[in-house]
Parts: sequence; structure tokens; C-alpha cells
Amino acid sequence: MALLQYNEHLSLTDENKKRDFLKSCLSLPFSAEDSIHIQDHYTLLERQIIVEAADRHAERGGKVEIFQRFPRKASILNMPLITTLYYCCFYHYGEPEGTFSSPLNVRQTFKISEKQYFVTALAARAKLKAWSDVDALFTGRNWFGFTRKKSPLSFQRVVDILQRNSAPTQVLQDYVALIDDAELRISLAQKLKCHDIVINTFRDMKDRQMLLAYRGKVEPGSAPERKIDDLLNNQQIRWKN
Repeated sequence: MALLQYNEHLSLTDENKKRDFLKSCLSLPFSAEDSIHIQDHYTLLERQIIVEAADRHAERGGKVEIFQRFPRKASILNMPLITTLYYCCFYHYGEPEGTFSSPLNVRQTFKISEKQYFVTALAARAKLKAWSDVDALFTGRNWFGFTRKKSPLSFQRVVDILQRNSAPTQVLQDYVALIDDAELRISLAQKLKCHDIVINTFRDMKDRQMLLAYRGKVEPGSAPERKIDDLLNNQQIRWKN
């Protein structure tokens, strides 16, 4: 009976009435799992109403750059949780955690996993071509204080997301270089024309023949060709073939 009553929200088109109705459902005798779902539904819609009102006002005011550069295509109201997170990562990235529209606040409130948050933030910031934000997502420090890139996703998946968002070669190559599997790294680097990655991998493999073969694939007189020639003429490298 409680679920039947809850489902009545589907017939409500006014968001404020729907929010109030969902609030009234919180006291109904649901199972523990259903109670969490309905609490989240209410909390999400309440948040969406607040963010939507503020963003609509900001958009109409014409003074907030992000809304001018990327006009909103739809209201955030009644959007799923991950769509809401993406929206907040797109329009409200970097906001203080205490605000309703802060992606970090959304993540904490709804207990979104690190991996889900990461892939959503990555997609949103890549869509905006905000490459410094993308880079910052990966930056961690080791025990010695040196920065290093780490990711809850495979770097192959990262490259795929960046490529779909038309990342430039200089951005892509940073992440292609972090793919552990050498064959996969070479294959992707060749496909994306990340010449330095291919050349460096063949150098590390001490594979002179592959380097020679690759020389024939780069532009004559180009920087990659000169780099290959320098390596081939380097007497200190002990080639395996």
C-alpha cells in the first residue's frame, strides 16, 4: 500500500507539490531499502528545485559566464541523480562544498562512489575542454611528495572519454603514456598520432627494428623523424635487434 501511495507522485506535474507529496511519504511504512530510495528521491528533488531556481535567475541575469557560453538545454528538475551530478560538475564545479549545487556536496549527500564521481566529473570537465580541471582529477602525491597521476578508471577508458570530447593530442598523450600494457599503449598512440609515446615505448623496449619501421610512418623532416634518428644513432642504447 505504501508503494502504491508513493507511485502517485508520477501523476504530479508541479515540482513543489511533488516535493511536498514525497515528504509526506517519508513517514509511511516502507521497507528499509525503499525508505532510503524515497528519502533520496525527496532530497534530490528538493535540491533540484533550489538549484534550478538559482540557475534560472543567473541565466536570465546574463552575468554568469558559464551560462552565456553554454546555455542550458533543459531544466534540472526530475533528472536522475547522476545526470544531476554531471550538471553540477558542468555548471558548478569548484563551488564550496556547503552549497547545494556543489558536486562534492552531491557526492557526499547521496554517497556516490569515487569511481562514479570520477567518471562523471571527467566527462563534464572534458566536455568543457577544461583540461586543467581534468588534470587535477588525476593528481595525487606519493610518500616523497612527488605528484603522480592515479585513476579509479583504467587509463584506456580515460583516453576513450577524452577522445570522445575532442581532447588535443598533447592532452591525450599524457594519459596514453600511463597505459601499462605496451602493445595497447603503442596501438592507441599510433591511432591518435601520439608519436612521442610510440617512439619512447620502442626505445624502452630496445626494439630498433620497430623504431626503423615507424620512421617510415612519420612525416619526413618532422620532429618525430629527427627524434628517431637521434635514438638510432645513439651508441649508448643497447638494442635487442
